[in-house]
Amino acid sequence: MDGSTLTDFAPIPGPAELSGTAIVELSKKHSFYSWSVQGKVNPIPMVRAKGVYFWDADGKRYMDMNSQLMCMNIGHGDQRVIDAIKAQAEELAFAGPGMATRVRAELGPLLASVTPGELDTFFYTLGGAEANENAIRMARAYTGRHKIITRYRSYHGATGGAIALTGDPRRWANEPGFPGIIRVFDPYKYRSHLYVEGDSDQVFAQKCLDQLEETLMYEGPQTVAAVFIETVTGTNGIIVPPDGYMQGLRALCDKHGILLIADEVMAGFGRTGEWFAVDHWNVVPDLITMAKGLTSSYMPLGAVAISPAIAEFYRDRMYFGGLTYNAHPMCLAAAVATLKVLREDDLVGNARRMGAVMADLLADLKAKHPSVGDVRSIGLFGVVELVRDRQTKEPMAPFNGTSPEMQELAAFFKERGLYVFVNWNNLFSNPPLCVTEEELRQAFAVFDEGLAITDAAVTG
Repeated sequence: MDGSTLTDFAPIPGPAELSGTAIVELSKKHSFYSWSVQGKVNPIPMVRAKGVYFWDADGKRYMDMNSQLMCMNIGHGDQRVIDAIKAQAEELAFAGPGMATRVRAELGPLLASVTPGELDTFFYTLGGAEANENAIRMARAYTGRHKIITRYRSYHGATGGAIALTGDPRRWANEPGFPGIIRVFDPYKYRSHLYVEGDSDQVFAQKCLDQLEETLMYEGPQTVAAVFIETVTGTNGIIVPPDGYMQGLRALCDKHGILLIADEVMAGFGRTGEWFAVDHWNVVPDLITMAKGLTSSYMPLGAVAISPAIAEFYRDRMYFGGLTYNAHPMCLAAAVATLKVLREDDLVGNARRMGAVMADLLADLKAKHPSVGDVRSIGLFGVVELVRDRQTKEPMAPFNGTSPEMQELAAFFKERGLYVFVNWNNLFSNPPLCVTEEELRQAFAVFDEGLAITDAAVTG
């Protein structure tokens, strides 16, 4: 302490008194931003949001075509969820993790009504990474095995275990992680050496599964606790598994007594046009991890959905895991309200309907723009993969890198008031599930205009 008293400090300005510049400067001065070179951070001073839009401190409106971090599923500023959080704060702001609360009793059956199969027991966390950490712990204890198979184009979170599961380059700086992680390739038809032009989904899926089973043979399936996957790969390119892959993966796990764990942190709660992405293939995993859309990120909450067999295993055994904020009442209240909004507004159905519109708009971009190598989507989970040459599939930016064209494209969208995720050679389209057809078409008109930048770089 330097001897200062409270009267020595200047008054702290209220939110309305802070300019956009001041918000940015103070945020950068006192905040350490994630996944960033701190000296290059250039955030938008976001001050309010509603539906599919948000505004900066200067009044500029942005269409949120990434749902912030693929998480604002019901859209911004829904008063029903805001009121539920307020009401819970007045009723009971906090209860320790060992307590039973009214809102905990309410959420369980509501969540069980939308999870697949008989997954009706839930361990609550504060986010997806923590959910994945606990899924690892449960799987290893339940099976008595230590190895876990994951995929290269995966992201599972930034905590110690979750980043060890992760396949993408974000893990590199965090290595060595814990032992026992085995990686296999994704069912990425556009860039897989297994795919031969003309292969059906079933043929390609079987090739991927055969390769995975070969890996199992070399590792010893009796040592593998779980296959841990993003059902639909998220930030690494919206890789939608071919039909037959998920069904075959379930059968392969059953054959060897291995658990199937689906990370649906991004893909869950309507994003793909079903409550969970696994529902597209009628597959029931042993564990599902979730977060983001569970509360539409109005409050931080994650969960692990647990099969009856695993839940029963812990009935007379200690579970060695816990969190101070496990089942935080205000977070659970946000989840209850969010699930009700998803149902009342039929947002899962809207994601399915608008997903069909978006798929057509993506196909139109591919037909028109030579820099578009591939487009992929399922529901309102979509990506445009940009290339310099369609024949060689040379990416517009290198793996784990960027390029002048991709940087110019990102700047163009920001200038035009379109908030999108541009990563490597990918342009994502992940709007809130409340998006209308008119709003989608407006956004894609800007996509169409911006792709002239990458078209200019195409060779041949």
